[in-house]
Amino acid sequence: MHAFDVLGDPVRRRILELLSEGETSAGDVCVVIQREFGISQPAVSQHLKVLRLNGFATVRPDGTRRLYAVDPRPLRDVDKWLDHFRRFWTPPLNALATELARGKRERRLREQSATTPDGPPPPASAHHGHAESAARADERPRGRPSADPDERPRRSASTDADERPRRRATEVPDKRRAR
Repeated sequence: MHAFDVLGDPVRRRILELLSEGETSAGDVCVVIQREFGISQPAVSQHLKVLRLNGFATVRPDGTRRLYAVDPRPLRDVDKWLDHFRRFWTPPLNALATELARGKRERRLREQSATTPDGPPPPASAHHGHAESAARADERPRGRPSADPDERPRRSASTDADERPRRRATEVPDKRRAR
């Protein structure tokens, strides 16, 4: 059986994932595979046999148990074959890693400048006057009137809540009418 035929089965791939964590008893593998795939114990044993006969797994007795482990040799052969094709995904993955690193760096620099009092001033916005009045409003304690005639008065949360229409808890909107 060709290596890709062995790896083409999702049950065998999952068994290899389990075995990659270290030696595992056939019984433990069986419990996980039965739960995840809903197959019988003899079917799991057959998959373990295919992995063992094709060199993907080793087995050793341990008392009454049989311990399975990954044999990396056929996986190295698969990896060597895949080398011919890495050029298709390596550059895009490298570019993605670069962009992720750039984004992390920019976010870290923004956070550092926001937390340091001597950090650079915020960028000027297209609405320069509005940004200045908003900044002044944030500096002013609540409840004081604004000296800027263009600035909208602040409203407290209680004022906003009082102006919303109230609905009794027993009322349920009829969604059929909205269509």
